[in-house]
Amino acid sequence: MLIQNGLVMDPGSGRQGKLDIRIRDGKIAAIGANLPVQAAEKVISAANCIVSPGFVDIHVHFRDPGFTHKEDLASGSRAAAAGGFTSAVCLANTKPAIHSPKLVEEFYARAASKAIINLYTVGSVTRDLAGQELTDFAALKEAGVVGYSDDGNPVEDSALMRQAMEKAGALGLPAITHCGQLSLVGDTIINEGKVAEGLGIRGMPTIAEDIHVARDILLAKQTGQHVHIQHVSSATSIAMIRAAKAQGIKVTAEATPHHFSLTDEALLTQGANAKMNPPLRTRAHVAAVCQGLADGTLDVIATDHAPHTPEEKATGLIEAPCGIIGLETALGLTWTELVLPGILTPLQALAKLTSIPAAIMGLDKGTLAVGADADITIFDPSAQWEVQPEKFFSKSRNTPFGGRQLTGKVVATIVGGNLVFEKGKIVAACKD
Repeated sequence: MLIQNGLVMDPGSGRQGKLDIRIRDGKIAAIGANLPVQAAEKVISAANCIVSPGFVDIHVHFRDPGFTHKEDLASGSRAAAAGGFTSAVCLANTKPAIHSPKLVEEFYARAASKAIINLYTVGSVTRDLAGQELTDFAALKEAGVVGYSDDGNPVEDSALMRQAMEKAGALGLPAITHCGQLSLVGDTIINEGKVAEGLGIRGMPTIAEDIHVARDILLAKQTGQHVHIQHVSSATSIAMIRAAKAQGIKVTAEATPHHFSLTDEALLTQGANAKMNPPLRTRAHVAAVCQGLADGTLDVIATDHAPHTPEEKATGLIEAPCGIIGLETALGLTWTELVLPGILTPLQALAKLTSIPAAIMGLDKGTLAVGADADITIFDPSAQWEVQPEKFFSKSRNTPFGGRQLTGKVVATIVGGNLVFEKGKIVAACKD
């Protein structure tokens, strides 16, 4: 395959320019200007497009096993490919939770038979996500996990979280933390403030997140180990992470597209499709997330793709589960909300979608280096489009962005040298 006439942007190397990319045997074989077409090569024109490393999402919920009516590895991987993601890390809050080597091995067997992108999994920090007993970290690593997280269930026991950081660090993998002190969560997981008051609901204050962020930063300092903080939404948490990094504490953090593009006022028009954990915050917190992304406090853009059925979301704000789908809108939101306003440069935005998340999780991905796996995303940065959830490749439709006009659209996704998505269609052999 030969990709011609695209604006190549490789954040890991800083390379930018109008270049061609040759792919052979699933690897990047050459990058250069005006490469000649060789016999039997498929030529893909990337004129007026950016050619980047395949996007890497280190926070998705593909609901497999246990909740495959919402999503599974096949449908989730197709949604990811449509969004330009060539690699994704699945979280462990399945049924059963990914807490044993056998379950990890079964995950990778299903991924090999179903998925059209590269899939990885974390193992749970505690057995059954119950926060009581640590899993066998070494055995889980041997089986193939790339980190440890009880996402969805904060680890409340600080001594247990300290042990988790020590064990994960000794194995060279990140301890990944969902921050939200459960005793401070209100009637439902929406932001404490004027919107919640107007709805007559006792909300969740930002200090619920802040207390756990402070604790986990201190534990990382005490242990000298790496902690990765998921879906940061609070200005105070961002300030603490910024200060921790200045002290040399090993902390990385992520932001989601919904937390940099929506406030809690979205609940008034989108209802439960705007309910997530942590909740949407006020405009000041959204501004802090954007600033945290701009100055590098927040290292990664991750979707926290969380599918739910329409019936579940229709139960109302109190009862409806938290979460929205995000893979197929991530690029458009990043370009529209961060790049076009000048908050991030194109290269900075792509780094947060490619090389940085790959490095945090220890994945040999997110690069256009010669010899690397040919995982490549081609997108049109000027294409304008309307979000139409009914056309998503995900099984679920729970998004607050339906009808939104976005700029920046994926044209093609290549995984291991194979074209899997092109011009709105999945072109890989269907695995289901």
